[in-house]
Amino acid sequence: MTMWSMCIYVSKIKRKFMLAMLLVGCVFSSFSQVTFKATAPNAVVLGEQFRLSYTLNDEGKDIRIAELPDFEILYGPSVSRSSNYSIVNGQMTSSVSNSFTYTLMAKKEGSFEIPPASIKVGNSEYKSNGLTIKVLPQDRAAANNNAGGGSSQGQSAQGGASSSSSGNVSSDEIFVRMHTSKNSMYENEGFLVTFKIYSLYDIVGFENYKFPEFEGFIAQEIELPENRQMNLENYNGRNYRTYVLKQTVLYPQRSGTITIPSGKIETVLRVRSQQRMRSIFDDFFDSYTNVKKALIINGGTVNVKPLPAGKPASFSGAVGDYKMTSSISPENVKANDAVTIKIDISGNGNIKLIKNPEIVFPNDFEIYDPKVNLNIKTSTSGVSGNKSIEYLAIPRYAGDFTIPSVAFSYFDIKSGTYKTLSTPEYKLHVEKGAGGNNAGNQVYSNFSNKEDLKFVGKDILYIKTDGFSFSKKDEYLFGKLSYILWYIIPTLLFIIFFIAYRKQARENANIALVRTKKANKVASKRLKTAGKLLKENKKEEFYDEVLKALWGYLSDKLNIPVSSLTKDNVEAELTKYGVEESLIKEFMNILNTCEFARYAPGQGSDEMDKLYDSTVNAIDKMENTIKK
Repeated sequence: MTMWSMCIYVSKIKRKFMLAMLLVGCVFSSFSQVTFKATAPNAVVLGEQFRLSYTLNDEGKDIRIAELPDFEILYGPSVSRSSNYSIVNGQMTSSVSNSFTYTLMAKKEGSFEIPPASIKVGNSEYKSNGLTIKVLPQDRAAANNNAGGGSSQGQSAQGGASSSSSGNVSSDEIFVRMHTSKNSMYENEGFLVTFKIYSLYDIVGFENYKFPEFEGFIAQEIELPENRQMNLENYNGRNYRTYVLKQTVLYPQRSGTITIPSGKIETVLRVRSQQRMRSIFDDFFDSYTNVKKALIINGGTVNVKPLPAGKPASFSGAVGDYKMTSSISPENVKANDAVTIKIDISGNGNIKLIKNPEIVFPNDFEIYDPKVNLNIKTSTSGVSGNKSIEYLAIPRYAGDFTIPSVAFSYFDIKSGTYKTLSTPEYKLHVEKGAGGNNAGNQVYSNFSNKEDLKFVGKDILYIKTDGFSFSKKDEYLFGKLSYILWYIIPTLLFIIFFIAYRKQARENANIALVRTKKANKVASKRLKTAGKLLKENKKEEFYDEVLKALWGYLSDKLNIPVSSLTKDNVEAELTKYGVEESLIKEFMNILNTCEFARYAPGQGSDEMDKLYDSTVNAIDKMENTIKK
């Protein structure tokens, strides 16, 4: 066999191998899932052509579309086919795409449904998705300019834009509007704010934008997709290209009329250049230039209604629609074993701001801080999700205990009334632990799980059996000097220690006084942690820690449980102690700032530094004012 014939033979083998691989790829592609999808613009202009396309990822035939009485079919279907084959790591993949395109024109204005189409693939029939198309009226400017003839879709989309020069873009050709889903709502009732740009020109980009501040609201920003497209919308008789810049769900924190201030944004537009001398070629080859245009984002006002009177005792500001479930695990335990009660609150509303319900455990239970898990989703319909709270307690003694029901109240917007949800009452049976009710073991834990609890200590002390010395018979200690000293010295030491520590013992017996004296020390530790979070620029954790430091300090100083603290009773108690009004106002401002800043966007490190210094100074002033 010659070299030439060998090359021909090898070439034939390669062709057969590649053909076999393609056939194998086609066989495997036949087992892939068949998709049949319809696409069309969301909005079109009356009297203008648009395309309705159906895409199939397989070989199909006999496509059928439903009757479209609101549209005129000008052409179609136009069929196109594409195939793709690739080999990655020795594995063959292939894909096929068939498109069926119709050219339509709307007959009247309105919103119309396009029913699903059907197509046959082999012996099976598949249906596409349905579509909704909004038909807009003709652009006012385009209709006036083309009263005697038709217009193209590109001209209508820009309206009168072609008449503007590159240096003179008017305010009615591009602007930003702020949409609110409602203008009147209750306190803590969420509503949607949308910032949308309207333009008759192609937008190249955005620069130096500053959106309005949401003072008086807690804001939850909606994460928008990066690849969102511009839509067509008719406004004041003109058809604009629209683009959503920002969407935020706001929760007003006070009643009355609240103003949302204005903002600004710079856009870069693609504008047709105006030339003094035009030739026949200018009709075919237009020139464009990029123009910067500064826009003002106009603000607005909303009317916030106060919540109705008759708030239940268990109401803590929740507004929306909620459900609550609870569970206990286990119901039968031994002394020193952990018991976990889990409460789940789910629904729509300001879930992130809901205060944890308070469970009243028996006095003999050791209670730990609850563990909170938050899972929320922010969308155009508001904030929804659930808040899960786990409470850990350890019974120290055997017996039968009752854990009372827990109530959670919220204001239902739909009915305009307060509703209360309750957990069941739990019966807990505690058996004796190893060594009795209380085995003498100490328990420590850093987490709310009984698997993480450890027991330390010993329960047996051994008797010493050697190393003793015995005295002789008829030899007595009574009457000797050492005997007298054994009585006198301990008595004198007892009197000295009794006098020295009598005051300390009285103070230690007064739990409220001990808490008051240690209030500054405990707050300093929390502020030290907040300082570390400030350096690490952990915004939400920083504000949480400052809040805990302030509420904990006020609780210890005023001898009021944290669960019972409110801004109203704190202000009243501080006034009783003779605290100046300016210092009380300073504390209230710090609390409000922390609550707002945890969720408000755009808080910088300078504001966090100022808040930290203000908190330290306020606590120092309070220590000099309230002395016990």
